[in-house]
Amino acid sequence: MAIGTVLVGVVPTYETGGIWGAVILVLLRVVQGIGVGGEWSGSVLLATEWSTFRGRRGFTGSWAQWGSPAGLTLATAALSLVSGLGEEQLLTWGWRVPFLVSFVLFGIGLWIRLGILETPFFEQMVAGRRRSSRPVVEAIRGNGREIVLTCLVRMGQHASFYLFTTFALSYGVATLGLPRQSFLTVIMVAGIVSLFTTPLWGWLSDVVGRRRLYLIGVVTMLVFAVPYFAVLESGNFALIAVFVVLSLVVHDIQYGPQAALIAESFPARVRYSGSALGYQLSSVTSAGPAPIVATFLAAQFGSSLPAGIYLVVLCAIALVATILLRPQGEMSEEKPVVATSGS
Repeated sequence: MAIGTVLVGVVPTYETGGIWGAVILVLLRVVQGIGVGGEWSGSVLLATEWSTFRGRRGFTGSWAQWGSPAGLTLATAALSLVSGLGEEQLLTWGWRVPFLVSFVLFGIGLWIRLGILETPFFEQMVAGRRRSSRPVVEAIRGNGREIVLTCLVRMGQHASFYLFTTFALSYGVATLGLPRQSFLTVIMVAGIVSLFTTPLWGWLSDVVGRRRLYLIGVVTMLVFAVPYFAVLESGNFALIAVFVVLSLVVHDIQYGPQAALIAESFPARVRYSGSALGYQLSSVTSAGPAPIVATFLAAQFGSSLPAGIYLVVLCAIALVATILLRPQGEMSEEKPVVATSGS
């Protein structure tokens, strides 16, 4: 992940590398995707499995999710800083700076990651010789239903994040003529608010029930989607700012408890592989295409409102999938986990 991100900062321009600059950039993005595809599941399982009681897993799992609003806040702040250099400097060399500086964050993250012990669940599997030799194959064969449902459960949440931030920013600035710097500031404020609402909703899922809160979050997003884009079309920046901040609060009702919800849907033998496959599959089916689909719809209809309708459809799919997804395995049990003496 660190190599893929830092090297983006030294990708050759078209003038110096020709088409190979674009090819290298795509390859580095693939490397990033492989990195995050494997590490998300690991960080979530370390958090949730080290929470020895199910009554705290929503809260502890939400701290792995906390990295997203933290990253959004830092990235937006970095973009705001380099944007202050001016258009020419930004396009020439300024955009490279955040990628190069990110090496510091990865150094800190790696130091923390290497200092964490394996969880009691994993130690018990090792002691009982219950580890799977082919976890990906076993997950697909035995828990293919859960993998697909995990992907579908994320559709409304995953797509909405990129529609409310990436697409809204580009559409608002390029099409509606809204001030870029002000819009970036609002997104950064939304990210700061999300730093608090993500663990808040994770904690609340331990209180009222994981699936119940997640269903509430899906329905809330479904209702919120069209009004968000209607406000964006109004061009009233003060009102847009309010809705941009609210959008991540609504988004986090699903995102906060999501880590525990997904982790509890797979048995320990295939939990890492199964949750990673389902989680990242949504990147291909919903998050990745979302800004592209929204841009196409806006070009066809001359409005961003169809993007809201598109999000409503995704939320409807997520609603059905959440109802069908059920917890299973050791983490679904209401009892403490006792580590073996060997751990």
